[in-house]
Amino acid sequence: MRGERWIVRVVPNLYPAFDRQEVVVHSPRHVRRFAELDDVEVAAVAEAWEARRATARAEGFPYVHALVNEGRAAGASLPHSHSQLVWLRERPPAVTVERLEALQELVADEALRVGERGEIVALAHPAGRLPYETLIAGRSFALEPALLLLRDVVGRLQELEGPVAWNAWLHEQHLELVPRLTTLAGVELGAGIAVNTLAPEDAARALRPLPPRAP
Repeated sequence: MRGERWIVRVVPNLYPAFDRQEVVVHSPRHVRRFAELDDVEVAAVAEAWEARRATARAEGFPYVHALVNEGRAAGASLPHSHSQLVWLRERPPAVTVERLEALQELVADEALRVGERGEIVALAHPAGRLPYETLIAGRSFALEPALLLLRDVVGRLQELEGPVAWNAWLHEQHLELVPRLTTLAGVELGAGIAVNTLAPEDAARALRPLPPRAP
């Protein structure tokens, strides 16, 4: 907040699926895409996520699931760029089964690397469920450069494929990006077998290099 002009605003979700659920409005400008946010706005989103996570912990919610749904196919109901914060009483199952060591091994492998900001890197997921699935992580994770890198990757992806719907979410030490270029069908949903038509090496080559941002 600067004077009376806000940069990022956090409001209660009008239709919560959980006890506590919030919407983070990313900009007072009418921007539809996360890729349209400037550096100041992305930094403010990171600050808002961190502040609300601290508040949630203080109020007895040890885990906040932060996520972005962009596009109707990804579940978004609002056209204005926004994210959601779901306050949870415990870590969700997808987080409890993760191994930090495995994540660090992936970060160290440069073959699938797409881009980087300081110590934070983006890489095509070696076992992605859908085309262009991307991991954003680092040996020392920091949210602001991770969200800036998410913006850059999404911008590059939408240059390649048009206005793609996508989901992204924050886990404890990384962000995951899942573009919604294909539809999950009976094999994926019923058998739990991912059918990804784009090899991770091809995804990395297409996304790399990320375009430079204007100053």
